[in-house]
Amino acid sequence: MNIILHQPEIPANTGNIGRTCLAAGCSLHLIEPLGFRLNDKEIKRAGMDYWEHLDVYRYINFEEFKAKNPLAKIWMATTKARRIYTEVSYGPGDFIMFGRESAGLPEVMLAENEAACIRIPMRNQIRSLNLANAVAIVLYEALRQNRFNQMQLQGDLHELGWGDIGG
Repeated sequence: MNIILHQPEIPANTGNIGRTCLAAGCSLHLIEPLGFRLNDKEIKRAGMDYWEHLDVYRYINFEEFKAKNPLAKIWMATTKARRIYTEVSYGPGDFIMFGRESAGLPEVMLAENEAACIRIPMRNQIRSLNLANAVAIVLYEALRQNRFNQMQLQGDLHELGWGDIGG
């Protein structure tokens, strides 16, 4: 799995997402401009001492990302999508893309890729979820669909005496 952050603005969110990616065995792709420097203390604090182990790629813009990943199957998370994130089938090498904290993904990008747009259901009283939380929600559904491939699961649970959880 791969996570793409398109023009992220808040270093703590990116740090937390990096930590989640490392825990899940995913790569993190950052599309500029970034609202911070990658050596900011806030990223390192949120990502803890794990950041140096993270598989991170950086791109000048979305066009460079597409040129370097021409076969990428990209799911675009947006509050404007018709389909819920659990209604699609994720492949093990898919990319899940999230936009800026203040504005999400560009409208033009969403319109050109409507079939790939997904959303997390939520009540009308809130505009959106925190970016790091949204990434974790969608990413772990994609991992679940792929049976948490190459992650510690069954053996560890049995050793803890938890039995056969999640079948």
